Amino acid sequence: MSYFRDKVVLVTGGSSGLGRMIAEAAAQAGAKVAIVGLEPNVVRQATDELGGSNDVLGVCANITRQKDVDRLFEAVNERFGQLDVLVNGAGRTDRGNIADTTPEQFCDLLELNFLATVRCTRAALPHLLARRGHLVNIGSLAAKTASRWLGAYPVTKFAVAAFSQQLRLELGPKGLHVLLVCPGPVTRKESRLYPLASSGGIPVRARRPGGGARTRAINPQWLAEEILRGCENRRPELVVPARARILFALAQLWPSLGDRILLRNT
Repeated sequence: MSYFRDKVVLVTGGSSGLGRMIAEAAAQAGAKVAIVGLEPNVVRQATDELGGSNDVLGVCANITRQKDVDRLFEAVNERFGQLDVLVNGAGRTDRGNIADTTPEQFCDLLELNFLATVRCTRAALPHLLARRGHLVNIGSLAAKTASRWLGAYPVTKFAVAAFSQQLRLELGPKGLHVLLVCPGPVTRKESRLYPLASSGGIPVRARRPGGGARTRAINPQWLAEEILRGCENRRPELVVPARARILFALAQLWPSLGDRILLRNT
């Protein structure tokens, strides 16, 4: 029997992208799934394609608002009566020169990428602790090392990484499993250039997924399955590609060497 059979999995950002793949993988593993998104039509379509049955719940919510977070968890509890896994997958990236990134832009991105994660986690903790459940925070390679031209994005993801570690240390002994996922660029159906949040002057390649990093894009279906395996095995972190850990270690031991490697590979 699948580990996830009859478990309840809530995925923020679950109506598209990697979040959608995680929701699909969980549903295929036998879980009951709740997905959260901002656009009603997209949430409705994703819910229908996931099965549209009583085992799938779609909720349209703005998780940067506490009242929407409260409504979301009330809906999940009313439908399923439990929660075993929270995947904090909602977020967005950024592009721009760091010197031109304003405090307001930092605040705006922190609201979605970090504070929404805090809000949802706080709401989920009583349910997850009661069931020795799983908290999955989607970070980024930028949660471990900051690169050029990513605007406020690395700051928000560093915060997610620190939050995840604190939760592991404080609540791990009480039964909570915390998995921090730090992937490189994930394959998308459509190619895209991210808009600039601050002034121009950055290379076009830096506006592509990954910020111009010279690394192969990750298959989202494969990554979703790895995340579920990480939960089942209660891993603390999942870094993809794994070889990036070498850069992280070098950057901590020899910051100047880490900077030179980043400059060469981004």
